[in-house]
Amino acid sequence: MYRVTVRKAVLKKLAKAPESVRILFDELAEDLKAKGPIQTTWPNFSSLGKSKYHCHLTYSWVACWYNETDSKDIEVYYAGSREDAPY
Repeated sequence: MYRVTVRKAVLKKLAKAPESVRILFDELAEDLKAKGPIQTTWPNFSSLGKSKYHCHLTYSWVACWYNETDSKDIEVYYAGSREDAPY
């Protein structure tokens, strides 16, 4: 079991998101807790370099997270439009 933390800025952004995006984000968070940072079943999942990952929640919404090697802590540092994503 992994510990997933979500940055405050991400929570604020999600509060303004459509309900369907919030539901998908909650499902992703549960998958991260249960299975860890490698989420190959999510659309467009990929590594963003050392210990950083991302996937699409919808066509235009993405989530990005960080997991240090051998750590059980995962931090979601971005959720929002793919155009503004930090990658």
